[in-house]
Amino acid sequence: MPPAYVRTIREEIFYEYAKLLSRSVNEPLEPELLTERFKKLRDGQINISDTIREWEKEQDLPHQCAFCGATDDLTTDHLIPKGRGGDDSADNLVLSCKQCKSARGNRGVFEWLGLQKKDNLHRLVAGKYLKQLMQIHEAAGTLWTAKSDIGHFCGDCPLPDVCQVWDSSGELTCFCLESVLPRM
Repeated sequence: MPPAYVRTIREEIFYEYAKLLSRSVNEPLEPELLTERFKKLRDGQINISDTIREWEKEQDLPHQCAFCGATDDLTTDHLIPKGRGGDDSADNLVLSCKQCKSARGNRGVFEWLGLQKKDNLHRLVAGKYLKQLMQIHEAAGTLWTAKSDIGHFCGDCPLPDVCQVWDSSGELTCFCLESVLPRM
């Protein structure tokens, strides 16, 4: 669960991105560095990497599955599944082995990986995903949904079973970020 200072959907996205930035500098995560990065993102002192920079860095990645690292039987996968509103843009595409693609199906990345495994995603892949979720929440008008209003938000959420499994019902988590994806 995010710390108490994370109070909105927007801040949850920044918190998840701050973890990526912090992890690229130090593993295990140092709370002070994480908090500093979060505040700088929130306050506009640093920004989420732009698409061109991410695309250039992505070209240097090994030719392997974005989820498990397999190098055989690779195919293109959508971070936001097409059946849930994802598009065919480079920002939404990653390499995936057929086993991971099949296992994930039409689920969001966080829903599929769960709270523990989601932090193992490669920084570039997770960053792309968070940017996609930020855009979707912005378009849906839910970016500023407050932690105190999450309970009301939960009534329309297509992921109640996921929150029950992770004992996070009514709380602001990464699953709230995927809640705006239409359930098909």
